Amino acid sequence: MGVEGAMKCVKYSLVFFNFICWICGLALIVLGIMAQVSLHNTLKIKDVSMSGVPIVLIAVGALIFFIAFFGCCGAWKENYCMVTTFAVLLTLIIIIEIAAAIAGFVFRDKISTIVKDSLTDMIENYKNGTKEFKASVDGIQEKWKCCGVNSSSDWSYLDSDGNTVPDSCCITKTNGCGKGNMKDASKVYQKGCHDVMENFLKKNIQWVIVAAIVIAVMQIMGVVFSCLLMRSIRSGYEVM
Repeated sequence: MGVEGAMKCVKYSLVFFNFICWICGLALIVLGIMAQVSLHNTLKIKDVSMSGVPIVLIAVGALIFFIAFFGCCGAWKENYCMVTTFAVLLTLIIIIEIAAAIAGFVFRDKISTIVKDSLTDMIENYKNGTKEFKASVDGIQEKWKCCGVNSSSDWSYLDSDGNTVPDSCCITKTNGCGKGNMKDASKVYQKGCHDVMENFLKKNIQWVIVAAIVIAVMQIMGVVFSCLLMRSIRSGYEVM
């Protein structure tokens, strides 16, 4: 005996919700990958703790993507066991997402130190670094129009004259443009990369946290719908 009346509406709403869940799962995977790329490709960050939130988001996204199968099939077939499994697993996912959001908020205060340490390490190893490593540092300075960690003076060790910066610091990049022009604001960017990169990473993590919370709210609605459908299906079994 199938569900009737308002519960039929709940049934189809749950099927539709699980379609949204697939999309949400995919969105979390994409957001997690974007955050991971921002943290570890833009900067050569060595602090593995900063990978926690992106990895959790990717894992949760993948789980949601597959868990939605139980909800969709269970709702369509009105299978009490599958709908119950879906509700329990989705509740666990919500708890994990809330934990990830809290972790992301806590790590916001740690970003400044990590960015500064990472940039300092990159600049100190630039002179003797590989071609690929130098290209990575140059890419950051060119992209963000900055020079050094706090200012162009951070490159004073680069040459014996103490007044040379990499060509990637130049406003108009040409071969050898950084030679002897460290303090020339008309030729070389004077602001450091620390503040620019810190703001960029904080903004990214902020959006990841907001997205995770919005998706968690939607999932709570899914749990409520599941519980209503479970009660209706169980009532149907008792009538039978």
